[in-house]
Amino acid sequence: MRAEDFNSALLTWYDRYGRKNLPWQQDVSAYRVWVSEIMLQQTQVNTVIPYFERFMARFPDIAQLANASEDSVLHLWTGLGYYARARNLHKTARLIHTQHDDLFPANVDQLIKLPGIGRSTAGAIASIAMGIRAPILDGNVRRVLCRFHAVSGWPGKAGVQKTLWKYAEEYTPRRRVKDYTQAIMDLGATVCTRARPQCPDCPLNQQCKAYQTGSTGRFPESKPKSTLPMRSAHFLVLKNDSGEILLEKRPPNGIWGGLWSLPQHEDSNQLISNMETITGCKLTRHKTGRQMKHTFSHFRLDIHPLYAQINNPENRVMEPGRWRWYNSKQADEIGLAAPIKVLLENSG
Repeated sequence: MRAEDFNSALLTWYDRYGRKNLPWQQDVSAYRVWVSEIMLQQTQVNTVIPYFERFMARFPDIAQLANASEDSVLHLWTGLGYYARARNLHKTARLIHTQHDDLFPANVDQLIKLPGIGRSTAGAIASIAMGIRAPILDGNVRRVLCRFHAVSGWPGKAGVQKTLWKYAEEYTPRRRVKDYTQAIMDLGATVCTRARPQCPDCPLNQQCKAYQTGSTGRFPESKPKSTLPMRSAHFLVLKNDSGEILLEKRPPNGIWGGLWSLPQHEDSNQLISNMETITGCKLTRHKTGRQMKHTFSHFRLDIHPLYAQINNPENRVMEPGRWRWYNSKQADEIGLAAPIKVLLENSG
């Protein structure tokens, strides 16, 4: 199929069936497109919508995001996962605010240099917000192109990605590039879905190699499976006389980077000993809670809650920038990982 025919069929379908009422499709700007694209990475639209709306209400423009604290940004990201996205979002906002007068660079190569913005996200910002001809290759687009051309191999492989980018570049038109970008994402999200694709409704089905050979289930090929290792850790829910819970700020990099978490250790006795040293007080009334499981991208974690009390009227804690007493009834704007938030809510 010629690129012109591919574009024409897709745009005709989009004009009739495409989504046009998503929150980031209203008052379109580079800022709103950028935030939505970052949130939508590895996250479903229905999950993102309430997060996006709360984020825009709190940070309606890039200057307000740039001037916000990292804690307030991570707080609004709590539960959305992949927290490096939020930290990079904040870093990029500050760079654009201080170095670009609150304006996004109108150039894909310059956009890619900003933290957390890859080639596909840069293409989405450029095409949707600026009308610049730039291809994208998010998960939905990869699926459409893999099936249309019956591209073998896992799309995460460099060689497969190179092939898919070639097709993405070939099909991206010079006219109506904003609509085309939204159209091909919509096709993947609503018709060419991962499971049970609605092939009879697809405007490209007559030329789709996977459909014509009855092999849509083969494409795109899955990532080679590997067994996730198991880890285990005890998390301490330590309350003081006021009912506040001690939290520790995690390092900026790594798992739950920059978030506030409960003190943890692989050994429960060592955890208790460490916290008695840090607080300078004896911990009392130790008891264990119900085990939880949490899956990260590269390992599974068994969480063993440990509950304890401390009689500490002065709330003395070393390194105040690293530790804080948290009142769940008067919650501050801080970032919490989803499992930690559950433990705090269930702490009684």
